[in-house]
Amino acid sequence: MLKNHLRRDLQWLKRQARRDRRITLALLAGVLAAWGRQLAPWPAPPAESQVLAGLSVGLFAGSALTWLASAYLVTRTIRVRKEPVEDVRRASRVIRSKEWAFWSASAYVAWHLLQFVTALLLG
Repeated sequence: MLKNHLRRDLQWLKRQARRDRRITLALLAGVLAAWGRQLAPWPAPPAESQVLAGLSVGLFAGSALTWLASAYLVTRTIRVRKEPVEDVRRASRVIRSKEWAFWSASAYVAWHLLQFVTALLLG
């Protein structure tokens, strides 16, 4: 009886990991496309707002670092392994990768809000 429950839970964990990996890949692609669209004509910051320029660069760097961490973790889950312990580790990596992808998207949203508030205050 216990083996059946464990087998069922492991199958559920595998399905959830596949679903989370798809979400992560969509988030990573979306953040990359959004940054590419936003930064194509990089606007020069005004000379009087060095603090805002520093915040903007910091948010961009934070988003880029969390994006790279998420991409690294999700690429470590590509190869399928045969042991159940490896499936649990793989699911853990996918969950962490999804968290990092959401952090990257959050940094992008914060950067976008900073640009909006800066335009309101300086414009």
